[in-house]
Amino acid sequence: MAKGFNSRNMRGMGGMGGGVNMNMVRQAQKMQADMARMQSELEEKQYTAKSGGGAVTAVVDGKHNLVSLNIAKEAVDPEDVEMLQDMILTAVNEAMRQAGEDAATTMSRVTGGLDLSKFGL
Repeated sequence: MAKGFNSRNMRGMGGMGGGVNMNMVRQAQKMQADMARMQSELEEKQYTAKSGGGAVTAVVDGKHNLVSLNIAKEAVDPEDVEMLQDMILTAVNEAMRQAGEDAATTMSRVTGGLDLSKFGL
């Protein structure tokens, strides 16, 4: 520990920018708790997207896991597998996009728009 430095005189250093602002610490702790709560809530949500006029339905969860994929019998044409593949990709990607957008919007409300990715969060 540096000579003459201890936790008792941290308060006196506030004017020099070295003090700990307990209000800011409490706000950061609250934001962290809110973010953890929101993350848990987001992970429980499910996002559904359809393509091909409803021929393909994809459901993903908030962790970006594919939960289910339903394909109508009419969509299965052995002569046009590429069309089915495209419909699957479209539905899955849209559901993933919805999940990501919801997560970004929700977290932005908690952080007040602060981009925490700069801090590795």
